[in-house]
Amino acid sequence: MASLAGMLQAHGHKVTGSDQNVYPPMSTQLEELGIEIISGYKAENADLKADCTIVGNTISRGNEELEEVLNRKLVYRSQAEIVKEEFIRGRRSLVIAGTHGKTTTTSIATWIAECGGLNPGFLVGGIVQNFGASFRVADSDYFIIEGDEYDTAYFDKKPKFMHYLPELAIVNNIEFDHADIYKDIHEIKFAFSRLMNLVPSNGRLIVGIDSPVVREVLDEMKGKLHTNIETFGTSDDAKWQARYIDFSGDLTRFTVFKDAHSWGEFETNLIGEFNVRNCLAVIIAADAWGISQEKIRAALQTFKSVKRRVEVRGVVRGVTVIDDFAHHPTAVEETLKALKTKYKGKRLIAVFEPRSWSSRLAVFQEQYQKAFAYADYVIIAGVYNTSKASELGKVLDTEELIKDIELTGKPAFSFPDADAIVEHLTPELADGDVVAIMSNGGFGAIHDKILDVLKD
Repeated sequence: MASLAGMLQAHGHKVTGSDQNVYPPMSTQLEELGIEIISGYKAENADLKADCTIVGNTISRGNEELEEVLNRKLVYRSQAEIVKEEFIRGRRSLVIAGTHGKTTTTSIATWIAECGGLNPGFLVGGIVQNFGASFRVADSDYFIIEGDEYDTAYFDKKPKFMHYLPELAIVNNIEFDHADIYKDIHEIKFAFSRLMNLVPSNGRLIVGIDSPVVREVLDEMKGKLHTNIETFGTSDDAKWQARYIDFSGDLTRFTVFKDAHSWGEFETNLIGEFNVRNCLAVIIAADAWGISQEKIRAALQTFKSVKRRVEVRGVVRGVTVIDDFAHHPTAVEETLKALKTKYKGKRLIAVFEPRSWSSRLAVFQEQYQKAFAYADYVIIAGVYNTSKASELGKVLDTEELIKDIELTGKPAFSFPDADAIVEHLTPELADGDVVAIMSNGGFGAIHDKILDVLKD
């Protein structure tokens, strides 16, 4: 929503917004753009006489401002509707979807397209460091967007990616997530199958078959998809494969094979096998849009990643503090696995806040126990807003999770909030430690607090 505000301003519209809690990096971006943020939802905000009120997907009936918009019969739309009609319609669109890695993959795609001379417009769910922004409005035929499977608005329960008119669609992986809106994996599979079915006959569907559920959806859709299908992964039967993956140097190196023939060698600053798959998916899309291997290679070498995706926030007194958005158990495990490889021989401390809807619920209780296998020391924060989470079902039991992790032979602790964690952890830290802080929210500015204590 913050990014859309900036895009609409770039189109010449006057934009204001109201929200309950705005935190960096989006609050910083809005300030820099000079977009007014009204704190709190109020009926009188409808007095602004806006041509259109865009309703975010976290807003539900009973919200004071929304009720006033409805009572006055004002024009309102969803974020996805506005993006489609203002920025995608009539352009060539690349939509990046999947349970994990959407933001990073979309960011890689924007930079490769930029280096390939396509001058793309884009909308990403994070700050792309090569651009210093999460969006761009460009005068070109190309638009790249992160395709979220979460629902669109209280009045439109379809996934947002159903609005994005893909010419190219990447589906990296599919797992169960968003337990607040999806009942089970079958509902999630159905949502992704609908996206796959949107890709036109002159487009390409780029699918990661290392994901077992992606394979299942492809099998179930056999004969029903009227587009060109490009499979990718490390699997032997993928059309596009990443082989000879090498994490030993400063850069991650890998060789791309197409139809069992060597196609090209690439390297990236990104860590982890999951990021190799992200790069491979974008290489296929870039090739489809006519970008040369040389330009793809140069773009991957100069890609700077995304804020809050394995982002080193600081190194003080030999302690490395990392910020990451991981919240699904698979993402937590893959992030820690990649960091263990990158910082070999160093103590890896995982600090995790259950903040997303699914992570707050007991649905992943068992998976989280395994997710911290690569950490040497684990701290779990209190479940964010437990009273709200409990309305949806049984809440994650952090005490039980700590006991299960302790049974694997590693120190594990639970503390209610960021301040209590900082107080416990900072005296424990030593030269060479790596602290991986994982949350999909602001987490009480814990990163800065740890770094400040270390500096003092």
